[in-house]
Amino acid sequence: MPLHLIKLCVGADSLQDLRDWVAERSLTAMAAGLEPHSVHTTRMIPKRVEELLEGGSLYWVIKGQVQARQNLIDIRSFKGEDGISRCNLILGPEVIETSPAPKRPFQGWRYLKDDEAPRDLGGAGGSEDMPSDLRRELAELGLL
Repeated sequence: MPLHLIKLCVGADSLQDLRDWVAERSLTAMAAGLEPHSVHTTRMIPKRVEELLEGGSLYWVIKGQVQARQNLIDIRSFKGEDGISRCNLILGPEVIETSPAPKRPFQGWRYLKDDEAPRDLGGAGGSEDMPSDLRRELAELGLL
């Protein structure tokens, strides 16, 4: 069973903001002759790297709701110019929309067990065509 990370998506007001950011990073990487991955730098380095890289994802919380995930491809630790250890979360280029799940604010990232992770949206149910505000409200009411 894979292990995941969950993190606030600071600076994004919507799922489309995240998708635009990821697309921009992917295009920049491809223009430099690199793989179209996006990289997220974080100060805390996960201890359970092997479990995370066995099919784990980074789940993004946007406006108080888990709304999307990206596959974790690699986790690379490094020491910054300031001497502080950090790590880069190497993420797949696809932003996968999940069923909205409320999440209170927290700092940094947290581990997320696979059985507690929101399911991916797609095909069944048709809610992916709904505006994100309506999906969020319905999820808060327990109707999605």
